[in-house]
Amino acid sequence: MSTRRETIRIACGQGFWGDMLDAPVRQVTEGPIDYLMLDYLAEVTMSIMQKQRARDAGAGYARDFVPLMREILPACVARDIRVTANAGGVNPEGCAEAVRGVARELGLGGRLKIGTVTGDDIMGRLDELLERGVELRNMDTGEPLSKVRERVQSANAYLGAWPLVEALNRGARVVITGRSTDTGLTLAPLIHEFGWGENDWDVLAAGTVAGHIIECGAQCSGGNCQYEWQTIPDLAGVGFPIVEAGPDGSFVVTKHDGTGGRVSVPSVKEQLVYEMGDPVAYITPDCVADFTTIQLADAGRDRVRVSGIKGRPATEFLKVSVSYSAGFKAVGTLVYAWPDAYAKARAADQILRARLERLGLKFDHTLTEFVGVNSTHGHLAGEPDADAPEVQLRIGVRGEDRKAVERFTKEIAPLILTGPPAVTGFAGGRPKVEEIVAYWPALIPKTEIEPRVEVAEV
Repeated sequence: MSTRRETIRIACGQGFWGDMLDAPVRQVTEGPIDYLMLDYLAEVTMSIMQKQRARDAGAGYARDFVPLMREILPACVARDIRVTANAGGVNPEGCAEAVRGVARELGLGGRLKIGTVTGDDIMGRLDELLERGVELRNMDTGEPLSKVRERVQSANAYLGAWPLVEALNRGARVVITGRSTDTGLTLAPLIHEFGWGENDWDVLAAGTVAGHIIECGAQCSGGNCQYEWQTIPDLAGVGFPIVEAGPDGSFVVTKHDGTGGRVSVPSVKEQLVYEMGDPVAYITPDCVADFTTIQLADAGRDRVRVSGIKGRPATEFLKVSVSYSAGFKAVGTLVYAWPDAYAKARAADQILRARLERLGLKFDHTLTEFVGVNSTHGHLAGEPDADAPEVQLRIGVRGEDRKAVERFTKEIAPLILTGPPAVTGFAGGRPKVEEIVAYWPALIPKTEIEPRVEVAEV
């Protein structure tokens, strides 16, 4: 257990796999922090990583994480900054080994330990679980997983904060996990530093809320912010968020001085309602947080104090994220210019649909959007502008028959010379056929999952 501190600073450096590459570097170098949290995983990301590992046994994790560690590890060691990251994807061990290799190349051997958390991946256990009556029913439809078992591509339980806490307690400077909760990456350092217990529901809920606020990176510090977004300064250099937390569970959301963006009560509120679900019962593996008890207060420039959070005991289940193949899709576009841009786009849609019907092509779903007219707001957009300077026809199909979808992709370009006039902006060739990966949420008893923690010195 670490020496107790009155305040610790946990910085978010990535809100998803593909976020700003220099954000973690700036968090480490532009001001004081104690922990750097990096969130890479989304539901579809796991299936992508599973496919990568199927082609290459050494793949299956966030590749961007390794060169990032090469860049910031020396500074993290020098400044005593610890890292929690779910960059491990479906191959945490491979990711950890790659980081160990980088650390040795940097001459950091003997100066840090790397922790690895596994046990979330249940792909290899699915048949055994189903045979024992663990049905993994879809939380939305109630259907058993057996309905799509043969098409499953990945299956991962969401682990909570406690395995990460164990790794930190054992001296890990970098903790790499697979599918952990986003909030757990922030909650774990708080538990480790302040010695919170497994039944301290209020502070566990507070740490969970802290993690929820910063898990999406700059989305709480000015990015993607609806409130007075035109006035937010320097989004080109937007600062990523930092939580300054104390042992009583209260904390301040802020960012480094001199960085762009804005941390305000409205920006934090917008992030709080992101993927919130039931505000009275935000369920995680670690606790149930009551979002209706959250108190926000302006604590100065780019500082918002969060307090008053109440929590309840955790449930007996973990959520499982399953991805499975659900057919194929393709999307094509054509841009029509003034005059009569909207009328031309509608006519092209009708012509294309008639040709698809004449060819006998059947799809589960065909969707047409008129970008620039009503693709965002639908019928709420009102009457279309007859004098619109340009309209993009975007039409997509999905279905189980790959050959039918492939034939659809060959029917877009002919419209240029065999349909309404004034097509512009056509580029990129034929649309690509893509496999559809669908999401299957389920619950599994916690007793079925055994997280494993390994901590090894570089």
